[in-house]
Amino acid sequence: MWNILIKINKKLVVAIPIMMVAGFLFGITMDKELVKGLKSLIIPFTFLMVYPMMVTLNIKHLKDGIKNIKLQFLTQFINFAIIPFLAYALGLFFFAGQPYMALGLLLASLLPTSGMTISWTGFAKGNMGAAINMTVIGLTLGSLATPLYVQALMGAKVDVNIYLVIKQIVIIVFIPMLLGYITRQSLLKKYTMPEFKKNIAPRFPALSTIGVLGIVFVALALKARTIAQDPAILGVIFVPLFILYLVNFSLGTLLGRMFFKRGDGIALVYGTVMRNLSIALAIAINAFGEQGANAALVIAVSYIIQVQSAAWYVKFTDRIFGPPEPA
Repeated sequence: MWNILIKINKKLVVAIPIMMVAGFLFGITMDKELVKGLKSLIIPFTFLMVYPMMVTLNIKHLKDGIKNIKLQFLTQFINFAIIPFLAYALGLFFFAGQPYMALGLLLASLLPTSGMTISWTGFAKGNMGAAINMTVIGLTLGSLATPLYVQALMGAKVDVNIYLVIKQIVIIVFIPMLLGYITRQSLLKKYTMPEFKKNIAPRFPALSTIGVLGIVFVALALKARTIAQDPAILGVIFVPLFILYLVNFSLGTLLGRMFFKRGDGIALVYGTVMRNLSIALAIAINAFGEQGANAALVIAVSYIIQVQSAAWYVKFTDRIFGPPEPA
């Protein structure tokens, strides 16, 4: 079982679209009440996504990653001073009469970095220490900032229960982070670091894969009938998302080439482009009632663009930043 999950984790480019199709088929064929009941699985799936990442994350790497203050500052400046406002503007333009879809676009931009930030940086042979730093800092800042951004930018257009948003973030981000850290410390008392890295750590990203795929399945199942009635809605959603990711990749690439060496430049790109869409989905569905499903649909479509574009970018990193330096 573990080997299968580890293989799936390496093939998310294929696995996520398959689960989206499966969720859609489930949503249009099964009883409506059964489909609605899937909503209760969002928090467990989100826990499965965040908790394993924290078990395998070495917090001590923060000391190494924080050495490059310029890189970390620019990363978070892009994440919180540029991308959310671009997403907000795109939402106003493309979803003028659909505020909850605009909310979905905003949520997709407000929670930067995930375990995939580290993974894709590694695939592209970028600065892993910096990527780990970006993940911890970006996820923490994003979790704290999301309620404020949503209230300030969308509060007049959607029904924002700020207490419920904060509660969801505590449940699906900070509690799993704390439990993951405690688990890691407990395991390291039982196993040596080499044993932990070889035999224990590889299993946790596999658990995270279950969480990601489960959330994608539920999100598509909940909106399957809406999509079936109006398939063109996917095209409407795709355009602003494509623009958002295109600008994000282009900005990260330009600044990475201008100001940093190869490894840091790659970390900057993946530290600003990769969003924690699973947490965004959980917030959309659990904190915004029935209308939150419209926001969730936008976030679910983001998965396709994010994973596919991240995989393609790896193929071009040597052309963009040059080959890796010899070891």
